[in-house]
Amino acid sequence: SDEHGTPITVSAETEGVDPQDIVDRYHGINKQALIDLGCSWERNIDTRGVEFGGSLFNRTSDPLHKKIVKDQFEKLYHANLFEKKSMNQYYEENNGRGRFLPDRYIEGECPHCSNKEARGDQCDECGQTYEASELINPRSKMNPDSVITVKETEHLFYRLDVFQDLLEKFAQNHGHNWKANVKAMTKNWLKMGLRPRAVTRDMEWGIEIPLGQEWAKKRIYVWFEAVQGYLSCAKIWSSTYGEGEEWKLWWNQAESSKSKHMYFLGKDNIPFHTIIWPSIILGLNMANGNKSSPSLPTNGELKLPSDVPAMEYLMLSGGQFSKSRKHAIWLPSFLERHHPDTLRYYLSINMPENHDTDFNWPDFVEKINNELIAAYGNFVHRVFTLGNRFPESGLINFENQDLCREEMNYLENIHNEITSSLNKHRYKEALRHVMSVAQYGNQMLQKAEPWKFLKQETDAEHQQARQSSFAKLSFSWRITRFLAITSQPFLPKAAASIWNQLGEVENIEDIPWQEAVNWNAEMKWNHDQPIPLFKRLDLDEILGTENQLIDESETSQNSHQDPVNKEQNGDDTVTEGLTSLKFEDFLKVEMTVGKIKSVEDHPNADKLYVVNLDDGSENGRTICAGIKEHYSISELEGLMVIFVANLAPRKLRGVVSEGMMLAAENDDGLVKLLTVDSSMSPGSRVR
Repeated sequence: SDEHGTPITVSAETEGVDPQDIVDRYHGINKQALIDLGCSWERNIDTRGVEFGGSLFNRTSDPLHKKIVKDQFEKLYHANLFEKKSMNQYYEENNGRGRFLPDRYIEGECPHCSNKEARGDQCDECGQTYEASELINPRSKMNPDSVITVKETEHLFYRLDVFQDLLEKFAQNHGHNWKANVKAMTKNWLKMGLRPRAVTRDMEWGIEIPLGQEWAKKRIYVWFEAVQGYLSCAKIWSSTYGEGEEWKLWWNQAESSKSKHMYFLGKDNIPFHTIIWPSIILGLNMANGNKSSPSLPTNGELKLPSDVPAMEYLMLSGGQFSKSRKHAIWLPSFLERHHPDTLRYYLSINMPENHDTDFNWPDFVEKINNELIAAYGNFVHRVFTLGNRFPESGLINFENQDLCREEMNYLENIHNEITSSLNKHRYKEALRHVMSVAQYGNQMLQKAEPWKFLKQETDAEHQQARQSSFAKLSFSWRITRFLAITSQPFLPKAAASIWNQLGEVENIEDIPWQEAVNWNAEMKWNHDQPIPLFKRLDLDEILGTENQLIDESETSQNSHQDPVNKEQNGDDTVTEGLTSLKFEDFLKVEMTVGKIKSVEDHPNADKLYVVNLDDGSENGRTICAGIKEHYSISELEGLMVIFVANLAPRKLRGVVSEGMMLAAENDDGLVKLLTVDSSMSPGSRVR
């Protein structure tokens, strides 16, 4: 748990409690919710031995984490990697008392778009950032009547610029494995040039600065200490469950070491894991080695990250998740009403690997009912129900692998595909392969029709057909076993249920991955009454429950369990998220041909271009397009593209965008604009 952010102190002041009370409460809530979702930290030590590590769900308020961070802070300080600088910051005077305020404590009017609820350093409405002195009519969120001024304060800054050249080499050496969004954002940060970044702040919640009384009322900035939790967790785990030095097996560079550290996160955190955290690692190596300048890691030094498979954003019914706007899904309340694996399936199959994706209830219900239940759940239940109609030995006596060579080859090939997809961090693709096996199993049963031979005695003429049919049904036990093992990372509770119904007694978590295609595994059978894995979902019932939660939350004083799907533009509750579009609605979309006249970098967004488009009118139009990582400016100029002409204009990071160009994207993240023949003139309608 990352526990030293300013939202925690805001909540603590609002409730009149200590920040530690807030983090203790939510650490427990969050950990239990994750456990209920199927995550587990029970196995502190890997069953193969301590050298393989184990699990630990730690928190940044842990005293050992604090000690490690303070020790490392001192090392970096003595290596001359900090510099002291002055900066301007908001200052609150209230009833004769004063304090510096973090940006999160400040609201005011945006100097760019006049939004009256802009934050201290950034406006969520237009996306613009600005200096502290630029916010109009700043006010304290906690004490609106207090006097707000801007005062000078001194802080320590980490010298990121020292690591510019090394980080460029690091990105070059590892970038061939990185996703397009990771490469693009890292490249843009490095292209802009790295500058010293503040590592201390004026507040009294967080990790103390171990440099004397001068810094007593300041704390280490959360961005600088939280990422060090990756290393501190390994050290704390080693001290708790090992001999204290095991962490070096995974973190230290060595010719014989095959260990890697990878970071799974959202795209907004990419620079913290390809720039910030690597620069801290390089600084620690420099400090630990008493070197006068940093260098790439050598044997015995801390390794740099090997991969950062970052995701794009998951949206909620077309908008960003926001607890403050009650546009969110609170995990504990979700799990009170739904099977945890339904959420795991939907989030996995809808994962924003290469582009933003959307969570909406109609799509959730459709995917659970028509994919997870109709294919996976249906096949498994058919196998157990049909098998249960056989005598005590079940289907064991009918196994004939000679009649199932085609199916065995298919499963071996698809197992390789699943493994390859997982190794490439293509999790949606891997899960699709797993689901295709369930569909394959259903088709095999449908073709074999074993139920026909269960209903009546078989004469000699049809005996061979009966044997073949029951052999396929018997092999379906092995397909089900395959599904249990390969779906376990995605659907742990369903996989465990399948494993038990198969008659297996070991913990499925202990079963090796390759065991899925072990055709010599002993065939067992559980003759208990088959238990369906999931219940079908009713959309109207779900929407009614969600709307009721919205109504209840608006009258409740305890708003931590936030509802979902609240339309923000009116008083009435409207549940968003449509899976189909009426034809007459589609006709309202005006698609037009345009010619790109010129392209500029967006002044406030690393991934956006500002495109000037000839749309057939006298003045043309401007469109902001998120295609910077896919096209250079020279590649775009002159293209004949298709754009949506009747979208309402909106500001994107301070620039008004007057439409949207159409593009296609494949599963590998390749993006191409839809273009037309140059003989078409700008302004031509697409019909």
